[in-house]
Amino acid sequence: MNKDPFKDYIKEKEPDKRDKGYAWHTAIGLQAVDGLKTSEYLVQTAARNIEGEISFEEANALLQSYYEANPPIGNDRTEEADKVSARIAALLSEKAFSFTPNEYISIHRKLFTGIYSHAGRIRDYNITKKEWVLDGATVLYGSATELRATLDYDFSEEKKFSYNGLSMDEIIHHLALFISRLWQIHVFGEGNTRTTAVFFIKYLRTLGFDVTNDIFAENSWYFRNSLVRANYNDLKNGIHETTEFLELFLRNLLLNESHPLHNRTLHISGTFKALEKANIDTQKANIEEEKVNIENSFTVKTASHICRLLDEYGFQKIFGRSDVQDTLGLKPTRSTALLKELAEKGFVEPVSGLGKGKYRFILKKDRGI
Repeated sequence: MNKDPFKDYIKEKEPDKRDKGYAWHTAIGLQAVDGLKTSEYLVQTAARNIEGEISFEEANALLQSYYEANPPIGNDRTEEADKVSARIAALLSEKAFSFTPNEYISIHRKLFTGIYSHAGRIRDYNITKKEWVLDGATVLYGSATELRATLDYDFSEEKKFSYNGLSMDEIIHHLALFISRLWQIHVFGEGNTRTTAVFFIKYLRTLGFDVTNDIFAENSWYFRNSLVRANYNDLKNGIHETTEFLELFLRNLLLNESHPLHNRTLHISGTFKALEKANIDTQKANIEEEKVNIENSFTVKTASHICRLLDEYGFQKIFGRSDVQDTLGLKPTRSTALLKELAEKGFVEPVSGLGKGKYRFILKKDRGI
């Protein structure tokens, strides 16, 4: 998504608005795993639902009427993205859940009825999919003749598994193994990742995890690519299946950690990972150099505040007054004054197109120093 209309809802103190905001944000973000984008009409409808003006049922009815009056043209899949988003949001807002293969299949049926003819049906043909992250290669998905048996086996093994006495690292590792194996079966011809994500979120709640943040919404493509890497081997070229990327995703999702989640680091060539490391090293060097400039330009207390902001936002991220308040615990007036001082001395520059009062740090060389 080019903009994020649900971020403020996720921060809401009112539980109902926060939970609905998370559900819609996640639902819309998950469409990216199949390269789909939702419409502005869907965003407006979602906002009305979050505000309590309409129910999920009414939201779905509005979408149905909208697309009857405005049928998509050609290969436009916006209708699919909108309708599936609304259904995901409704499912994520429900408390009911049972850890069974039938529940998993039922989720697919609820999401894709009227969209795919095979909604809620186990595929009866074998598939391959060219993956960018594998340089065009494919994961070996489950054989069509064994799908139900494999699905039942994975569920029975997870039901027997005990998390008692495990460290959080061990729990994260096991969850990564479970969900990557479930995804690799690829029970459905289409919509497999979106179905798996919804099922997984609901399952995580039964394990006591809150999962009401923006990780799925903003990193759904990374989630899918990490599932791919967890199920791919090319031993002659030294490539092994690994859950390391999926575990980073889960640590951010479940433990509120902040590991960078960049798709380029998952590419099997390793080229992008090397570039990422070089970029990170350069960024760290720039930040440390800039801290010296800050310490020489501000009082000790103000410099300490600014250095904390620089550590948090670096030279790429956009931030505003509310971000300064959250990061430093300052009052609104002091946050505004600090941003003004930073701008006047040329340490930050205003960013247009994202609302009033947005800034980013700029490098010393870009300030003409």
